[in-house]
Amino acid sequence: MIRLLWTLSNSVRYYFRRYVPSDRLLDTIRTRRGLKWGIPAMLVAVPYLLLANLCTTLLANGGPGWLNLVVLVCVWNSFKFLIAGPVSVVLLVRARIREAIERRPARVSSEMLPGADYSMAEAV
Repeated sequence: MIRLLWTLSNSVRYYFRRYVPSDRLLDTIRTRRGLKWGIPAMLVAVPYLLLANLCTTLLANGGPGWLNLVVLVCVWNSFKFLIAGPVSVVLLVRARIREAIERRPARVSSEMLPGADYSMAEAV
């Protein structure tokens, strides 16, 4: 039974990541080239919240009950985009630190001239 639930949840996750536009945009933001767009992508949450507000207003005035699902999806997507901003900043900082560490040995070896004596006596 647990295996069936696990398989079903993986299938749903794959389908959403493949075909739902908000998940595709978030996957693009999580790439190395897209990390710089994390903070501006937080602005995408605003239209979702406005749509959720509109739907709740319609529900309060006697709208159809299926609008509750629209509100749920809009709020969920807005949270995803609001969280994507700070997460992308952390991932960008980690990536830049990793890249600086990888460049460091190459920079040190290119600054040293072959055959030169780099002893402490010459520095004094």
